[in-house]
This record gives sequence, structure tokens and C-alpha cells, in this order.
Amino acid sequence: MNTLKRIYCRTFQTGLKLALPFLPYRKPKIVGSVNALPDIIKSNHCDKVLIITDAGIRKLGLTFRLEKALDQAEVPYCIYDKTVANPTTTNVYEAIALYKSECCDCIIGFGGGSSIDCAKAVGACIVKPKQPLSKMKGILKVHKKLPLLMAVPTTAGTGSETTLAAVITDAHTRHKYAINDFPLIPRYAVLDPKVTISLPPFITATTGMDALTHAVEAYIGNSTTYGTRKDAILAVKLIFENIYTAYEDGRNVEARRNMLRASFYAGCAFTKSYVGYVHAVAHSLGGEYNVPHGLANAVILPMVLKAYGEVIHPKLARLAVAAGLTDPNTPCDEAAKCFISAIQEMKKRFGIGNHIPEIQETDVPKLAHYADKEANPLYPVPVLMSAAELETFYYMLMPNPENPKKDSDRSDHGE
Repeated sequence: MNTLKRIYCRTFQTGLKLALPFLPYRKPKIVGSVNALPDIIKSNHCDKVLIITDAGIRKLGLTFRLEKALDQAEVPYCIYDKTVANPTTTNVYEAIALYKSECCDCIIGFGGGSSIDCAKAVGACIVKPKQPLSKMKGILKVHKKLPLLMAVPTTAGTGSETTLAAVITDAHTRHKYAINDFPLIPRYAVLDPKVTISLPPFITATTGMDALTHAVEAYIGNSTTYGTRKDAILAVKLIFENIYTAYEDGRNVEARRNMLRASFYAGCAFTKSYVGYVHAVAHSLGGEYNVPHGLANAVILPMVLKAYGEVIHPKLARLAVAAGLTDPNTPCDEAAKCFISAIQEMKKRFGIGNHIPEIQETDVPKLAHYADKEANPLYPVPVLMSAAELETFYYMLMPNPENPKKDSDRSDHGE
């Protein structure tokens, strides 16, 4: 990255960090069961709720307990269940049409990050009907209070139930972008382990590693606070203590509950302290090829941690202690490498590889441009990289190990 852009990025990030204490961040109120939602809806004087979910969630019957609770409490509702992985502008506009035609006045995002992000974007469009989604991308473009928004995560990973971000894919260009504003933070987060019990092992693994990525990127960045560091460390501890149990015994309610807590605290951490290049690269892959976000993060995470080099070793060493991998007396570099090795071992145990086979070499410059545009200057990464430098990661992710571009560029990141 050239010097002028480097100065611009760091100045921008410093300004945001200084503003953190004065910004209206808030944590959603935690609710332990979907059975509590009818009373919340009534207490907020709402008449009809739109539930935004996906077809897979409906097919698994995960919304049944919520529907039963609403029926028993005589709370009217309708359901939009066409949300796709990496929700599109089409999903958002279809859900808005249903919201309006059914005269709804509150929203429940029920599912993974895709459904919750779609619900946030719907809420934003409801309060800003004349502004297209594309004009809301970036930061602080919504401004207005959303209708009552409740989030029921069915995966322990995205943290979307805590964040001010909604990531949407343009249905025509496949460009994936984030909308970031404080009104998008849900009012209530329902951490109900019973809705996660039927989650398949592989999705349990990838979404759990998504939460781990949130916590790690928030912790190693340059805009942490005492509170975000505390949340990130707690999330890492909970994940290492519970992810294998949740993966191997999906009906273990305590492990499922702890993974939901981990996802929540990781979400709280990165909402304030942001993420980094792992997410920027993953978002570009999700937008272009529909690669599941948690899977992309899991594949990329150790690669980027290695690329950052020794500058993050002290922080990784502290995370290694929190994860129970080392003790405080372990040398810093050794502990940091142990933490990265533990992530690689986690991937191996879950059957997660090191490549994204969908990547086409001709797409790499465009993908790197998207990642650069998303990350710089917003993400307070420990080591700044330009679009040209970010290209290296895409070549490393390609299945062909003989790719000369990948091999020649690897040294640029100290690998």
C-alpha cells in the first residue's frame, strides 16, 4: 500500500476509535426462549409480525415453536421464507412487499446471518422507502429508528443478532456490500439453544468458526476497547470449550447454549472493533460465488493470521491462554503459533479444506478490488494491505498449487 493511502487509512481509523465512546452502541436485550416473544410484541403495542427466514429452516420445523407460541397468544403473523445464503436485494424487496401487503408493524429475523441481515435491510427500507439499498451501503446512512426488530439465531456463528451491519448481495451485479448503522442493531436477541439442536455437524462447525473469526479479528485489530477485548476473550474461551461437543453431540443443550453465548459476545466485540481482511476476502467470495460465509472465514483465517506476522503474536498469545492451549509463561511466539496451529487442527477435524475451488483466476483482480474497497479505510487491521497485496490470498485459495502467481506473491506476506 502506498504511503498516502496508508496515512489516510490510519487517520480514518484513529478518528473512529476516538469517537467510539460517543457513539450510540447498545447491546440487544437477551431473551432465553422464543416463547417470550409474544409478550414482547404485545408490550411494544405491535399488531402483526413478519417472520423472515429461509426454506431450509421451515423444512426442518425450527419455526414451529415460535408459530405455536404466537398462535396461542393470538398474535397475527406472516412468513417470508425465500431468503438465500448471502441474501440478495430481491429477497429484501420481496419481503418488503409482503410486510406492506399484510400490514405488519414488527419483524423477526429467524435463522442464520442471512435471514437476520435480510430482516435488518427490510427494516431499513421500511423507514426509508425512497432510498434504494445501494445508497445505504457504508456507514451511518440509515439514521431512522427501525420497526421493532427481534433476532432468533439458529446458528451460533454470525453474531448478526448483535451487530449494526447487514450484508446484502446485489442480485444483478453479485456485488456484496454492508450497510452499517446503529438502528440496525436488533432490540432483542433470542438465544434459544433448542432452535440450534438440529443444526447439522458441518454447519455447526463452520458457523462456530465464523464466531471464532469475529472474536479473533476484533481482538487483534487496532480499535479495541476494554469491553471488546473482554467480550472477544470470553467468546474464544467458550468456543474452544464447547465447539467440539456441539459438533459431535448436537443435542447437548449446554454446549449449544454456550456456543450461542460465544457468538453473541463475538458479535458484540466486532460491532465496535470491526473485523479485518478475513471478512473482506470472504465477503467477496460470497458475493461472486455464493460461498457460505462461515466456510470462507474458516478456510481463510489461519492464512491471514500468518500473513500479519509477528506484530499480532502478543495478542494471539493471550488468546491461546484464554483458549486453554498454553499457560501465561509460554513464550509469546510459541503461544501465537500454537493458537494458529489449533485453528488449523480444528479445520482438519471438521473436514474443512484450504482452498475455494470456485475461484477463477480471471476474477482475482475484481475480487481483490472488492475486498480492498470494503476493508480500507474502515477496518483497523494490524497490517495494511492494498488490493494488489490482497490478490495473493485468492491465488493461495485456488486449488492449483502450481499457480506461479500464487507462489511468487507468497513472500510479500512473510510466508
